Amino acid sequence: MNADFYGGISKRVSRWTGRPSTFLLALGVIVTWIVTGPIFGFSDTWQLVINTGTTIVTFLMVFLIQNTQNRDTAAIQLKLDELIRATAGAHNALMDLEELDEKQIEAFRSRYERLAASARAKLAQGGVDTDTPEA
Repeated sequence: MNADFYGGISKRVSRWTGRPSTFLLALGVIVTWIVTGPIFGFSDTWQLVINTGTTIVTFLMVFLIQNTQNRDTAAIQLKLDELIRATAGAHNALMDLEELDEKQIEAFRSRYERLAASARAKLAQGGVDTDTPEA
């Protein structure tokens, strides 16, 4: 299956499933199932219908949600990268940070934790925390 085709379907389905009317439709299906319980004598088949249906929907929604989350995360990362790139004095090494391995990310995190601690200490002493560390 073509990735663009899957992405397009994924976008449309995620928009559709996120609507209140879709929730009401799902709620209606459940209420209908509950109401038909006495008609079918709460049989094993009656229970199997809802179990199978919800399992299939859940299975498919996992992939849909993951695709949507991946796309949204990539878009946010690109926007953040552009803000870093366009900001004077920003560290361009932070762009595309999510692609680094854990050790490299931890090195950046440690550096920024030290900067935050230093800024909090300045605030506690009545200073400001809006400077640039390199200045």
